[in-house]
Amino acid sequence: MSMVRAPGPPPARQTAPVARRGRPPARNEVWRNGRLAGLAPSDLAARFGTPAYVYDLDVVGRQAAALRAALPPRFDLAYAVKANPNLAVLRHLAGMGLGADVASGGELRHVLRAGFDPSQVVMTGPGKRDEELAAAVDAGLRVVTVESVGELRRLARIAEAAGRPQRVLLRSAVTEAARLERVRLVGDDGAGKFGMGTADLRIAAAEAVASPWLEPIGLHAFGASNVTDAAALAGHVESAVDTARALAAAAGFELRLVDAGGGLGIPYEAHEAELDVAALGARLAALTARLDGDPATRQTRLLLEPGRFIVGPAGAYLTRVLERKQVGGHQVVIVDGGIHHVLRPALVGQEHRVRVLTGSAAGSGASPSRIPVTVAGPLCSGLDVFAQSAAMALPDPGDLVAVLDVGAYGATESMPLFLSHPMPPEIAVRGGEAWVARPRIDPDTWLGWQVGEPGGA
Repeated sequence: MSMVRAPGPPPARQTAPVARRGRPPARNEVWRNGRLAGLAPSDLAARFGTPAYVYDLDVVGRQAAALRAALPPRFDLAYAVKANPNLAVLRHLAGMGLGADVASGGELRHVLRAGFDPSQVVMTGPGKRDEELAAAVDAGLRVVTVESVGELRRLARIAEAAGRPQRVLLRSAVTEAARLERVRLVGDDGAGKFGMGTADLRIAAAEAVASPWLEPIGLHAFGASNVTDAAALAGHVESAVDTARALAAAAGFELRLVDAGGGLGIPYEAHEAELDVAALGARLAALTARLDGDPATRQTRLLLEPGRFIVGPAGAYLTRVLERKQVGGHQVVIVDGGIHHVLRPALVGQEHRVRVLTGSAAGSGASPSRIPVTVAGPLCSGLDVFAQSAAMALPDPGDLVAVLDVGAYGATESMPLFLSHPMPPEIAVRGGEAWVARPRIDPDTWLGWQVGEPGGA
């Protein structure tokens, strides 16, 4: 099988993003004013086929710019690559001057190819292989987050062998509940796979201070995922700073960086509220004023690792209706894409918004009546359902439907080999220009990778 080479992207614009205070006046998302990323859905489907992922890079830029404008200058942003590692997305964010948070050697290769400054890249993750740690040291990353005493010792040996000291953050396993109660390095931190409990934090801090090959500069303390409560997010940052200050004072190192992780959320359903970034920024401004008044934290930088907030609203999964039927008095629509490409609804049990984009059900004329509709995919699995009772006008076969808010944890969180359907392409759009950021991959491709017998095909 020969694969069509994807056309390259249009030249990147060099204009800086417009700084904005607070949240956008209207919801900043890929589907707006009857168009997908500013283009007619039927044109996108005709050109690129269905199903397909569509990413609006202008939305990505506006989300990043709005967040950066709302935060105090002391805060840095490192985009969480796990949310969406597509090269078009990464290059767009690198061009805006953001840092990056990588959690594997593969993600590190992605950001280096995309043009991120290694001195603004941080590495996290609970299970780093020696070769990944060596790649981080060799690249000269801003900092490596250490999740255990054993990992700290492995990193020290690797840095010594390379002859390059490495800056580190120590990751705390203190629970979010404990942080909100302002528990500082005392008591039982509970169980979990991420970070270190109280005793190991102290051991790791002491060893890092004593090592000539490690330079402890602060603490990493992740809170929770997809939080849209500005007060809760700000409270987590405040608690992380308190924990970091106590650890640095006890171990005797200068506190230069506190990484509060990501967790900045987006609404997935119509009734959910957006994160108020203006309120978040105001609360964090009060925190930075407190840090300015303390000699121990006057030079401390703060880091957030947003992923979902920046790219989630920018993505749509474009699919086409194959069939519709009535089952037990309920309307069911079958589309040509499913949870093998968009796993999150089945994985976390939360439906995404589904929109009919074309045909009479799209409401281009008189407002059509809305009824509960089950929107499901083509897989032989009862889990393959996007929405159980989406309120919509009933679409016809051939109509286009979009699953929204899939710019984060979409394509690369999927299980594309299930039932051997083609992998959907990823289409990037910027300023009204669309291109194939990753082409469609047919099952023949991965069939060609397989070997049926020793020494044979």
